[in-house]
Amino acid sequence: MKVNFKSLILFENDDFLVANKPPFMASLDDRNSELNLQALAKGYDESLSACHRLDKETSGCLLLAKTKEAYRHASIQFEKRTVGKVYHAFVNGIHEFNHEKVQLPILSLNKGSVVIDFKGKPATTVFNTLDIYKKHSLIECLPETGRMHQIRIHLSKKDAPLIGDELYGGSPLYLSQIKRKYKLSRDEEEQPLIKRFALHAHSLTFKGMDGNKIAVEAPYPKDLKVLLKQLVANRL
Repeated sequence: MKVNFKSLILFENDDFLVANKPPFMASLDDRNSELNLQALAKGYDESLSACHRLDKETSGCLLLAKTKEAYRHASIQFEKRTVGKVYHAFVNGIHEFNHEKVQLPILSLNKGSVVIDFKGKPATTVFNTLDIYKKHSLIECLPETGRMHQIRIHLSKKDAPLIGDELYGGSPLYLSQIKRKYKLSRDEEEQPLIKRFALHAHSLTFKGMDGNKIAVEAPYPKDLKVLLKQLVANRL
């Protein structure tokens, strides 16, 4: 995967940079991945360090700091939960969430997955429905805590698993499932509309070193744009 880091920059000042992480790219060093966003960022500016991480398949806003002071400044905000994080999730099923708060503790397993378990750490996510399609919904996710796979498992517990998230009960979406009179050519194997779970870190709000608020939004990558276009086109 060849990526021009400059094309990913959404915001930059003397202290911070926000990048639009592509899907299928690890945030930090990963033995299972040749490329990661932090390494790519350091090729652009050696001083950059990621302040948090996104799942490999998740796209969207990732905050990086240019100095130790900036990194500490961001870390305190993440720790105090004052960073505003908004995710967009395309999910299976029709759901009408209006400030739906899920408070379920999350326990990490050694296998790289999580379960809801009261021995786990407290976790809270708020969900709002942004749009409804034929058999799917677009959900705004506001995580108040930052546990591993938090949004994914909390959506699953609301019977709204992410499209493509088979680990937590989601299923792939094929055009034939939503498009009337869809015909597959002979000898052609239909591919899912999106080849990952459909989650995007849509926006990030935090305070700069001067105390002023910085708000950044990340446009959808190509695969999510294709998914959205087909969901809207085949809504009825």
